[in-house]
Amino acid sequence: MPACTGLTVHNKSRVLEIGFDDDRTFNIPLELLRVYSPSAEVRGHGAGQEVLQVGKRDVTLLDLQPVGNYAVKPTFSDGHDSGLYTWEYLYDLGANLEERWADYMARLHAAGFEGDSGREPGTVLPGAAGKPHACGHHH
Repeated sequence: MPACTGLTVHNKSRVLEIGFDDDRTFNIPLELLRVYSPSAEVRGHGAGQEVLQVGKRDVTLLDLQPVGNYAVKPTFSDGHDSGLYTWEYLYDLGANLEERWADYMARLHAAGFEGDSGREPGTVLPGAAGKPHACGHHH
């Protein structure tokens, strides 16, 4: 697995630039990083329990902390800070960016959002009543 050789946060363009020792560099939109957070809050606790993230178009990074030599822990402007992004996971996101973006758009459309709507700040899933109930775990 390639190792990370450099990370640059571009909050103005809302992109994380990440380089690897196999000479590949990826520019991953912060929105994509946020909606594909590896946290249980987003992924759920098993297959089919994923929670579609909406309203993340303008999300930025407030902080990006290294975790050992294998990962980073971002704090997003919407308060989300429970995802641990390994180099392997970031490499996969970068290498499969187009497919991940298409999947995200397809899931928004399946939830009833037209075009690229559902990405605006403040968007709520149709039928959602405020904040979802916590699952009892600390995330």
